[in-house]
Amino acid sequence: MFGLFFFILFTPGVSEFLCTSPDLEMSYTFCDSTAHAFMFNLTPCSTMNRPVWKAALSWIPRSDITFLKVVFNVWYEGARALHWKEVVCSGADDEYVECSTLKGETIATEFDIKGARIMFPKGHYNIILQGFSDDSENNIVICLNFTMIVKQDSF
Repeated sequence: MFGLFFFILFTPGVSEFLCTSPDLEMSYTFCDSTAHAFMFNLTPCSTMNRPVWKAALSWIPRSDITFLKVVFNVWYEGARALHWKEVVCSGADDEYVECSTLKGETIATEFDIKGARIMFPKGHYNIILQGFSDDSENNIVICLNFTMIVKQDSF
């Protein structure tokens, strides 16, 4: 079964249900109380036998994106399962055109997520995605808190 989840986030502090399928449920909220202009969609809404998910992102940042560090934390059943950091934009010779986005401009991009590399055991996941405009992780530009419930083992 193919599913789609799509969301536009403008209201702070409100948890929104994103998608449901026989094997997956997802919802989100922002970590802060500030309103955001943000859209994300992912096809399909499933964890079963999916080698690639198609993703699309649209975001209007509240500051210039010349430096962007992404921190990704995943908790599975309350225990930390993954901690990953990546400097996406450094301000010099950046790979992504989005790295030169100015405050108020729209970032619109599409990309693939390689799902076959990840086998999701049945259970409850909390996923925190943070973006920082500095390497010291003091100036946060976006923070999303996803809840993912995998209803059946994918292996």
